[in-house]
Amino acid sequence: LDKHTQWGIDFLERYAKFVKERIEIEQNYAKQLRNLVKKYCPKRSSKDEEPRFTSCIAFFNILNELNDYAGQREVVAEEMAHRVYGELMRYAHDLKTERKMHLQEGRKAQQYLDMCWKQMDNSKKKFERECREAEKAQQSYERLDNDTNATKADVEKAKQHLNLRTHTADENKNEYAAQLQNFNGEQHKHFYVVIPQIYKQLQEMDERRTIKLSECYRGFADSERKVIPIISKCLEGMILAAKSVDERRDSQMVVDSFKSGFEPPGDFPFEDYSQHIYRTISDGTISASKQESGKVDAKTTVGKAKGKLWLFGKKPKVKVIKFLYPQSPPLTPTSLFTSSTPNGSQFLTFSIEPVHYCMNEIKTGKPRIPSFRSLKRGGPALEDFSHLPPEQRRKKLQQRIDELNRELQKESDQKDALNKMKDVYEKNPQMGDPGSLQPKLAETMNNIDRLRMEIHKNEAWLSEVEGKTGGRGDRRHSSDINHLVTQGRESPEGSYTDDANQEVRGPPQQHGHHNEFDDEFEDDDPLPAIGHCKAIYPFDGHNEGTLAMKEGEVLYIIEEDKGDGWTRARRQNGEEGYVPTSYIDVTLEKNSKGAVTYI
Repeated sequence: LDKHTQWGIDFLERYAKFVKERIEIEQNYAKQLRNLVKKYCPKRSSKDEEPRFTSCIAFFNILNELNDYAGQREVVAEEMAHRVYGELMRYAHDLKTERKMHLQEGRKAQQYLDMCWKQMDNSKKKFERECREAEKAQQSYERLDNDTNATKADVEKAKQHLNLRTHTADENKNEYAAQLQNFNGEQHKHFYVVIPQIYKQLQEMDERRTIKLSECYRGFADSERKVIPIISKCLEGMILAAKSVDERRDSQMVVDSFKSGFEPPGDFPFEDYSQHIYRTISDGTISASKQESGKVDAKTTVGKAKGKLWLFGKKPKVKVIKFLYPQSPPLTPTSLFTSSTPNGSQFLTFSIEPVHYCMNEIKTGKPRIPSFRSLKRGGPALEDFSHLPPEQRRKKLQQRIDELNRELQKESDQKDALNKMKDVYEKNPQMGDPGSLQPKLAETMNNIDRLRMEIHKNEAWLSEVEGKTGGRGDRRHSSDINHLVTQGRESPEGSYTDDANQEVRGPPQQHGHHNEFDDEFEDDDPLPAIGHCKAIYPFDGHNEGTLAMKEGEVLYIIEEDKGDGWTRARRQNGEEGYVPTSYIDVTLEKNSKGAVTYI
């Protein structure tokens, strides 16, 4: 029984060790899952990095569900540690104490029985010894009594000795009988009462150990079963996240994110190079032009400028630059050809060599104003987002207006709270000094005024962008009628514009020398005004090609903003230059004619 009960306790401790290792596995599993989730979760340092696509949102929802799943594994570990492992360790300690007590009781009972047996055995041996002495005394007395030569005194002495030994033997006999009776009673009690009771206690202890193991087995399973509903919800959440992926919505978000608002390039019109040779041939015949077009020198059709980056390759090298006049141009140089459009207007075409020469002059001239440089991809962001395409600029401005409105609402709520607190202080001076709130109230009012000004300024920029976006469709329709559709091109600075003239256009340059191309197109008459504008903000105009202006100054507009954020204006004294469109309030005259339009 000693070995069996010890084996039971060892088995209990072995199972407790198994549970402990299982708890460590659960804890490590949960920890690794949390580290995995943390590794792949985005570090949301800014709003721009927040997931927007449904596939990304679904993945982050799955990560959240996995994090909850890791939490449930931790719950399993905690439940096992508290309900199973901790209970097993406490019970094993109590079981050892109880087993030790029962074994000590058994040893004590055995020791007491051994003591009783020794006492009985001692009394027995003493009784046996006294009986032998009494027999010797009787034999001595009988021998002296039968001896005629023995004196009466010797006989009497032998008789007294015999009586003494006989009396001692009787006393030892009685003591032995008592000890024997006591031992038999204790022995009966030991084997029929004490030992069975100890065995019964050991049996009950072992049965309780078995029951405790059964309860721990059940608790081990219940710890896992309790979290199964929550784990099932986590898995259902992952499935729902997978179902929430919408490829059409993601595609639409990509379109909205990268939609520029520029007009796509139109068809190139047919250039009839044979018109000046075969005057008698009908204008609708193109057979001769096909033959002659094969003989055109490649130098007149292939530009030497550096290839521009396009979406799926390099921009086609054949380029034709056209200037559209509302009336017939006064000059017809030999290098130019005049063609007619269906609506009666005429345009001039020329080969790329003069244009290439002009572009070389621009590239080798003085640098342009910084705002044109900012159109370059990756350039510094401007306050009015004029470096962005129209559609993206509109979104950014709307986003900023929404943020400013939220800040304005917060400041307004704070102002109302301060006013209420001030009223309370005025009615109950003991609660506080109303004057102490005045600096904070003044600061709040200043913030409100500043935010309103910012909102007004951004709304002006937004209305400007929306007006241009709405008007671009009308310009495209007019261009389609004249077969002169706006070509999507890349400016020399590396940004894309919707006007072909942006390749060579910039603020007016102060050329130190002229070339033949400039002389042929030089016109002494100034461009007519198509409207006027009023400066909302002052502009220093330090860069060459810009025009300085003061707040409230009225200027003539001689060229509209082409989507680059700059408007060409002129003072009354004839000084011309470019001014930021967002700094002026523009009023265009109806039916204005005579302005140069770049196609």
